Amino acid sequence: MPAPNADLSDLDKIKQSLTSVTSISSLDDVLAAFGLLNMPTAQKYGIIFGFVTFFLTVASVFVLLTLGGTWKRIEQQSKSGESATAPDSTTQRKRRPLLLERLLEGREWMLKNNYPEGKETVKSGEFTPLTKMLMMVTAEEGNMSQGYEESYKDAYRRCQDKPGGDPYSTRYVRDFNFPFLNLHDTKNVHNKKSTIGPILGGRPDHRFEAYARAFAGCGNRTSSKHRWSYARMYELMAGTSHDSDEKFKEIFKNHPNAIVGRTCRLEPLTESHSRDLCRITSGSAVNEHKCYNPDEVWGFLDFGPFDKPQSMLESEVFRLEKDQAGFAIVESITDRLLGVIHLTNDDPKNLNVQMELPILKPTSDATVEQLEACFLLMDRLFAHGYRRVQMCVDTQDVRGKRLPSRLGMTQEGQIPKHMIVKEANRDSLIYGMLNSDWDKGARAFLYTKLHGAAAEKANAAIVGKEEAAQEQVDQLREKREAEAKEKEKKKA
Repeated sequence: MPAPNADLSDLDKIKQSLTSVTSISSLDDVLAAFGLLNMPTAQKYGIIFGFVTFFLTVASVFVLLTLGGTWKRIEQQSKSGESATAPDSTTQRKRRPLLLERLLEGREWMLKNNYPEGKETVKSGEFTPLTKMLMMVTAEEGNMSQGYEESYKDAYRRCQDKPGGDPYSTRYVRDFNFPFLNLHDTKNVHNKKSTIGPILGGRPDHRFEAYARAFAGCGNRTSSKHRWSYARMYELMAGTSHDSDEKFKEIFKNHPNAIVGRTCRLEPLTESHSRDLCRITSGSAVNEHKCYNPDEVWGFLDFGPFDKPQSMLESEVFRLEKDQAGFAIVESITDRLLGVIHLTNDDPKNLNVQMELPILKPTSDATVEQLEACFLLMDRLFAHGYRRVQMCVDTQDVRGKRLPSRLGMTQEGQIPKHMIVKEANRDSLIYGMLNSDWDKGARAFLYTKLHGAAAEKANAAIVGKEEAAQEQVDQLREKREAEAKEKEKKKA
């Protein structure tokens, strides 16, 4: 670029200085302007690429800041006088999002009803408050549970409108593979085009009754999604054939509080389970199973093995504190006891609870029944509003550490010298499942493992339709209430 002439005016000097820019007509002129023309080709284009990348990066940042509303927030902060610097830890604590209202209501209800006088061991033959809350609700004569009758009638009418749901086709029922149902026995089974699900001959109301008792049995404290999902699944299992209908009616008659699944059911733990539980966990040969070392069951627990049912009844297996719960795991095919599962350290104030490893005979370990028992219990806990379910496992328990992984739990940490078990030190691994993870995919993952992808797809479709229908009902009710208030104002 030529040196500016001192006799030129300022405007002419500027024009002369810009001649090098206005004379650019090719890439070589650009390179010459920056002194890069005589550099090696690789270095030349490397520098050019760097300049282009820098320009695009800066442009992208400005676009994101604009679209993200950063400039608006800066403007608002300047008007309100709020500091634009990063807040301190105290301010961050105040900005934490509050819990959902239903979770806070659930916590208040559990503290008030489950532990009004603190935590202590319950009397023999009585259920703990946590067990009562989780088990299925029944309508005993003269002791109608709150809201049971209304829920039953509402569910009955809902199922009359859409019995079985569209996703429950005959093909889907056959693909579902219920282990205790004879799906090839189609005697007196009819399919309506409007229903698709089978309607049993001579029993036109069997589906309505099954859906209604399952929906109402979940109780009014559980979430609507849980009730819809559980009731539709129960209806499908109970309404597949005459044999299944009879079986589920028998279960409801003899074990009305049981949480029923596909391969097993959970019955509130009572003294009547002690004899069978002692028999299958003592190491003796039972039915088709051979003898085994009882330490396979009791080796990592601070109690057991037991050779007599009475000694088991006097142990922690049956003597539960108020913040604990116990359920017997019963197989669907044979109605045989498989084991028990406990909940401990119930903390409704923080909506946390600990689920212990199921106590099972070795042949039932790592089976689908074990997985479904945990699923049924976790699903019920999250439906009641719990935010976190924890599992604590001995670091040396190789088989025990497999279950949390199968359930999709996250390993959160390790506690050294956590407990003293049978006069020896125990280090523990802590696993957890959050309600947010459960809703975002963990439940669907387990549901698919238990019932198959087709069943999960059908369940998601049913819950979506139920939500849409409920939203319409709520909108209609709000509209009627608003119209009623308007009429009252006009009268006044």
